[in-house]
Amino acid sequence: MTGAPAGDATPPAPDQGEPDRARPLLVVLSGPSGVGKDAVLDELAHRGLRFHRVITCTTRPPREAERDGVDYHFVTEAQFDALIAAGGLLEHAVVYGHRSGVPRQQVLDELAAGRDVVVRTDVQGAASIRRLMPGAVLIFLAPASFADLEARIRGRGSDEEAQIERRLAAARGEMARQGEFEYVVVNAPGRLEDAAAGIEAILEAERAREVR
Repeated sequence: MTGAPAGDATPPAPDQGEPDRARPLLVVLSGPSGVGKDAVLDELAHRGLRFHRVITCTTRPPREAERDGVDYHFVTEAQFDALIAAGGLLEHAVVYGHRSGVPRQQVLDELAAGRDVVVRTDVQGAASIRRLMPGAVLIFLAPASFADLEARIRGRGSDEEAQIERRLAAARGEMARQGEFEYVVVNAPGRLEDAAAGIEAILEAERAREVR
């Protein structure tokens, strides 16, 4: 993944006149394809946790039931090039043959408004964001086992075998780098609520820290 730093990505300083106000958190959630990142975020929202889920840009065509501006911002290659040229992406990469990126201003605007922000990205994207915004909280969502992850990916029934093998190969590489993250949370089959509770506890602990 290639980072796309442009300009100062540091969020605004908190209001010095409100010392007791908790700073909003920038949370980077990573993990292999198929591990259930979206499902865990949905469960966190269901539990009442309030946060802004960053809508990433992608050049891939939408899948069935995906909505532009809700699931992703679906853009053309030319539009993606324009975003890079304008410094509009916090980081970007080629993912399974298509380009994907995190809109920089969307992240900064939500943090400035005092809202927690969650970014979903791969391990290299997480490293790029950490370099730009050292206060980010990096969480790796891991499967209970690689066999479990493979079963999830194959169970989708939406990919051809070659695509499945590419996803599995990428997953092996990503799982080997989970030690680069501050936290690792396991999303085991049938234990979605436990995974969400684990992340919620992490965020509560981070919010309680006096200084990041």
